[in-house]
Amino acid sequence: MSGSAKSMGVMTVGALVAVTAYTVALGSNGWLWFGWVVVGLVTIGVIATGDH
Repeated sequence: MSGSAKSMGVMTVGALVAVTAYTVALGSNGWLWFGWVVVGLVTIGVIATGDH
């Protein structure tokens, strides 16, 4: 896994933690979860294409 793919993975996990904390503290926000899913899919794509 390249350095950029690894840093994207770390940022995705960090975003998950942040969105989860926001949900616990202030209630669910569908746009935050949608954004996290988009970021997660992009990260998966970068990891998948970066391994070749």
